[in-house]
Amino acid sequence: MKITGFSCGGFKNLKDISMTPNERLNILIGENAQGKTNLIEAIWICTGVKSFRSTKDKDMIDLKGERADITLTFEDNARTQTIKYSVMRQDIKNKLITLNGVKLPLPSRLFGNLRCVVFTPEDLSLSKGSPDNRRQFLDLSISQIKGRYASVVQRYNNILEQRNTLLKTIAFGRAQADDLDVWDIQLAKLGSYISMMRYNYSKKLGQVCAGLFDDISKGRENLSLYYQSTVFNELEERTDYSGGLADEYLQRLSVSRNEDIRLGFTTKGVHRDDLCGIINGVPLREFASQGQHRSAALVMKLSQAYILTEETDDPPVILLDDVMSELDRSRQEFVINKIRGMQVFITCCDMNELISSADGAIYNIENGRVGLRDASPPRK
Repeated sequence: MKITGFSCGGFKNLKDISMTPNERLNILIGENAQGKTNLIEAIWICTGVKSFRSTKDKDMIDLKGERADITLTFEDNARTQTIKYSVMRQDIKNKLITLNGVKLPLPSRLFGNLRCVVFTPEDLSLSKGSPDNRRQFLDLSISQIKGRYASVVQRYNNILEQRNTLLKTIAFGRAQADDLDVWDIQLAKLGSYISMMRYNYSKKLGQVCAGLFDDISKGRENLSLYYQSTVFNELEERTDYSGGLADEYLQRLSVSRNEDIRLGFTTKGVHRDDLCGIINGVPLREFASQGQHRSAALVMKLSQAYILTEETDDPPVILLDDVMSELDRSRQEFVINKIRGMQVFITCCDMNELISSADGAIYNIENGRVGLRDASPPRK
């Protein structure tokens, strides 16, 4: 997959940008607050996924502007496609989004067309941060392969919110415990499906990560990942998410019902699960060094790209936003070597931060404007 054209105006501080990206490497250089991350964010929004910066719709538009417009052309294995994405201040809720000239009702309808993997400095804490971050990582990774999965997760979260509200109502004596039954049945069916999908993906992720971690540690360390469920003791080869798995899930909700009512939230379920790691026989999250955590995060994100490539037979576009400056020389070289063959966009403040041995294009970004500096960066 390759982005062949990108133009943007009015998106945050970006002004009249028009680019024909290099099919391999695109280095975006600029000081802080000049628009580097805004450009990466604009590309990411065209995937149909919410901004990795949690930007609200109204904040997409320049403070002095009335609209933001993005046009992106990309090639996959089958054809060339064009996405147009516009947000107007006067009608902020109704975005104008088209794919190949066809108007789409929601940004999420873009999902599955332009496939990207984004890596930000916050992702370097993926292995030691909140379990919620790892759950989101799993859910996004699976959604990029199975489009239906994202809607299942959304339905689960909506039902979970309804159940948690009802738990508080029951605690105050304004509803009966039996009123939970209708929500529990739905939660069990959806949660079982999510558990099965996360387990299967985590298993594959663990296999790919193990090989990459062996490479990055030069054979000195080993990493294993596993999915930790708060509901199921065993998920290996389980596919009966609408049968036996759903029954087990429902039973677990029943057992924890009194505690849930007392606490006012659902204590067991996929919203409490985690992706865990073991490095050299000890838990990754509690005992790994800073360097080991960074290496683990790197191989998890690289594995996401590798698995997506394998499942779709088309490498995704890689977006590296100010990540390379956070890595030492050996880890930079590791990342660059592992993403060869994919189109890459890298942002940095200074070329001295970046080690690159691949031909590509260098762009300067200043005050929201982009200029091509060089079409062949020096080899180092």
